[in-house]
Amino acid sequence: MMLGPRSSMAFDSCYCLSWRVAVEANNAQAWRMVPARCVLYVENYMLAGQYNKDVDMVMEQISIYLNGMVAGDDGMDAWVLDIDDTCLSNLLYYEGKRFGGDPWDPSTFKSWAQRGLCPAIPAVLRLHKRLVNGGFKVFLLTGRDEEALGASTAKNLCAQGFVGYERLILRGPAYKGQSAVVFKSAMRKQLVEEGYRIRGNVGDQWSDLMGDCIGDRIFKIPNPMYFVP
Repeated sequence: MMLGPRSSMAFDSCYCLSWRVAVEANNAQAWRMVPARCVLYVENYMLAGQYNKDVDMVMEQISIYLNGMVAGDDGMDAWVLDIDDTCLSNLLYYEGKRFGGDPWDPSTFKSWAQRGLCPAIPAVLRLHKRLVNGGFKVFLLTGRDEEALGASTAKNLCAQGFVGYERLILRGPAYKGQSAVVFKSAMRKQLVEEGYRIRGNVGDQWSDLMGDCIGDRIFKIPNPMYFVP
């Protein structure tokens, strides 16, 4: 049986929804670009409201987890937050990259990040403020290069209202070329060795949430635009 235009569109929508679920469940690994048939689907997902609703659902689950949790008097209860597409949105950049339908281009992303124009993801900014005001130590952990993007990232975060965090941790020369899992595991392990108790860990990539010392709970922000190993 041949499918008409409307049926074909519905089929692609179903396929792309299943593809996105595979991405979020970490069943689709090491993918390099959004499938061509799903570019418009991802654009619609990111811009038409479902992405924001999904982020809000993640924040609702974090809020449930946080309710009744009290930071210890010793100041060693900590949360780890990723930055790119967790605290700060790169959606404006990815609009020009067909929402992940174009190949990853590190040079253009570096130029974008150096401008320091990434807007905050509002729900995560509210979470950050709640954590800081609740006495938790917040560590912002990013794979961004420390030398090239450290200053612009710090300014961008401050301009968007991310203040009061304990430490901004970027990728130093010792971890250049290492996977995100290796780098972020090492940084979290250092925090634990300093005596911090990681109560929660939030990121948009599974590589933010895997490896050593991941914390008591992990929370995944949706991101169907790119994959970081």
